[in-house]
Amino acid sequence: MSALRLEREDHIVGDPGAVPAIATARLTLRPHRLADAPAIAESLSDFRVSRMLARVPAPFDRQDAEEWLAGVTSGLVPGWALAITTGDDVHIGTVFFEERAGSWHLGYWLNRFYWARGYMSEAVQAATARFLMRMPGVEIRSGVFADNPASLKVQERIGFRIIGLSEIYSVARSAMVPHVETLLSPGDFRPAASRR
Repeated sequence: MSALRLEREDHIVGDPGAVPAIATARLTLRPHRLADAPAIAESLSDFRVSRMLARVPAPFDRQDAEEWLAGVTSGLVPGWALAITTGDDVHIGTVFFEERAGSWHLGYWLNRFYWARGYMSEAVQAATARFLMRMPGVEIRSGVFADNPASLKVQERIGFRIIGLSEIYSVARSAMVPHVETLLSPGDFRPAASRR
């Protein structure tokens, strides 16, 4: 049911359709709600989180969260933005796939108090598996700031490989930051059962 839309002459990008709900062993990934604004503001107001993201300002407040949610809940922004929630439906992070310049890009973040529990790996693996079911054969680009090796490990576990180094601007840090560019090529995705 993937509709195709023409982005530029001779360049077609697929549409993954509506944001799904995905259950994992410990998490539920679901479409965002406007009611998620307080939890998002709380998570992203933590500089230890926002400094690892390119486009998130610091400080980050509830109005910033509401403006972002207005876009992702409207259905007007192409791609998926999945809320990561625990069993009690508390919003603890986000996994998103967005189309930029003719390519699909993966991004994600997690509230600092949930780090080092394997939640991000679980969420990214499940979201990527579902995205690739809807969009078979696509490449997915991503990357991490060079001072975030834990995030790079999340990507490498599912098949992303390093394709280059660059510098990109971090709004929260107000500076150019070394960035590791990554790519998941068609056929390289490693589902959870096949990880070593």
